[in-house]
Amino acid sequence: MYRVKSVVLLCGVAVSLVCAKEESVEFKSMFAKHNQAAYIPSQCYTKTKDAHGVIHNPCFSCHINSKEPNYVDDAALQALYPLSDYTKTNRFTNLFKDRSKAVAAIDDATIDAYIAEDNYRKNNTLLLAEKLKHLPASWDVNGDGSWGGYVPDCYFDFDAHGFDKAPNGAYTRWRAFAYYPFLGTFWPTNGSTDDVLIRLHEDFAKDEKGVFDLEVYTLNLSIVEAMIKQKDITIEPVDEQKYGLDLDKNGILGKASKIVYLWVKPRYDSKTQKLSDFSMSYVGLAKEKLSANTYFIAPGLYPKGTEFLHTVRYLGMDDKGRLLMTPRIKEVRYAKKTHWNHYGQLFNAVDAEAKEKAAFPDRLRSIAGDSEKGLVTGTGWVYQGFIEDASGALRPQNHEETLYCMGCHGGIGATTDTTFAFARKFDANTTLQGWYHWSQEIKGFTDIPEPKTADGRDEYTLYLEQNHAGDEFRANTEVIEKFFDANGSLKSDEVARLHGDISHLIVPSDARARMLNKAYRVIVQEQSFSKGRDAHVTPLEEVHQEVKPASPTEVEVVEYAR
Repeated sequence: MYRVKSVVLLCGVAVSLVCAKEESVEFKSMFAKHNQAAYIPSQCYTKTKDAHGVIHNPCFSCHINSKEPNYVDDAALQALYPLSDYTKTNRFTNLFKDRSKAVAAIDDATIDAYIAEDNYRKNNTLLLAEKLKHLPASWDVNGDGSWGGYVPDCYFDFDAHGFDKAPNGAYTRWRAFAYYPFLGTFWPTNGSTDDVLIRLHEDFAKDEKGVFDLEVYTLNLSIVEAMIKQKDITIEPVDEQKYGLDLDKNGILGKASKIVYLWVKPRYDSKTQKLSDFSMSYVGLAKEKLSANTYFIAPGLYPKGTEFLHTVRYLGMDDKGRLLMTPRIKEVRYAKKTHWNHYGQLFNAVDAEAKEKAAFPDRLRSIAGDSEKGLVTGTGWVYQGFIEDASGALRPQNHEETLYCMGCHGGIGATTDTTFAFARKFDANTTLQGWYHWSQEIKGFTDIPEPKTADGRDEYTLYLEQNHAGDEFRANTEVIEKFFDANGSLKSDEVARLHGDISHLIVPSDARARMLNKAYRVIVQEQSFSKGRDAHVTPLEEVHQEVKPASPTEVEVVEYAR
């Protein structure tokens, strides 16, 4: 297995920015003006040593011993701040802002009514999609009169298996799945709840004759899951003879109730320059196109054309203290894999950036794309997003606001083919093997056992042990008071409860949920996302305003793989 052991900040090939016209004050410019290095997230400025000399390590969440074909392998970044002369200054100045008065001015009834409003869909109309049909001039980056990026087409109307349907009953191919929220920032107790949906190219939803077949699509989604997780996946029993494929690898074509992961490198014919003899395969039309090398398959990689839809929402709570998905959406995030890169190309991309970082340590990343068509990772993906305007309606993110997403998705050790959630999807022994939307499962996170690391450790507990807090900024006093005693030691009874019920940690109290909703609403009213979109009320103390480049964090590196 290849490994790049040099310190790599981010992964991706440096390319030039395209030109674009200036945009309105609301939408601002496609170019990063406040923070040209917005791809370094605010959490990376966390102080790892507190006033009492205690060392905290939230860094291992993202910077870990990665698994091939993620060659970033950046666990070493836990040990130092690899910042340049420009990035040493923390430009997420919202972190240091006191919003006590602004939050106090919003009463409970007002914020509850606000988050209950649906800013995405009204009746059968997708509000943002409709507005994009009549494109505001300020959103038209290239001036051609039409929107060139993703147009929302998910109705969030799911059947019993998590498939989204349009008002006419047709499948949109979007499918929701439940997953373990990523460590720290993405725990609802730190400000937001979210959902993620996956969609494969239409070829993966058709039989050999090119006709839509839901069973074909369902199987292909499970095959992709097996390839991403590199493990066996439980499925509803299926007749293998129908597909001429031994899905469970038992040597016969019968009834299969699982996709067995068994990977053998395919044969390459130098004359035809084609791959054949695939040990793992898709079904239906995608199987035929795999044989023709129109599509490819490999462990840890999604097929070309894969899309993800990720909505970030406010914190809704019912009268029993259970977390709910709010109708109002903070952000709509979208990603699409537009190009296939094989292992060698992915390794070379990481290696090239490592060499560039070593040769030009103060050079900032240049990321191609614009606020209309999205930004590219350099490894085959395009990312773009929409966010609330001051009134609460969704608008496209400008360049700098999208740049904020590129740090994590552009290349860290914790991702799988640049993504987070699907590798963390619930599978065996959970409702519908994890294929459902949070709005469909009344218990939410309740009674969901804690996720395990690759070496069998309790992952959420490991975060608490290493960070001595429930968030990177160590500002979540609710978690600290619940899980730690006066000496800073974990409470064994609280941890024992966490092992069998992750909601005990990641779901906030009703009072905290309202406070965070109000704090974020203030940021929306200010439209100050480029200065930080982390919800908090009082200034954060455990964050650097200035960091000496390449200074040590003093943490002990956690050897850790998912």
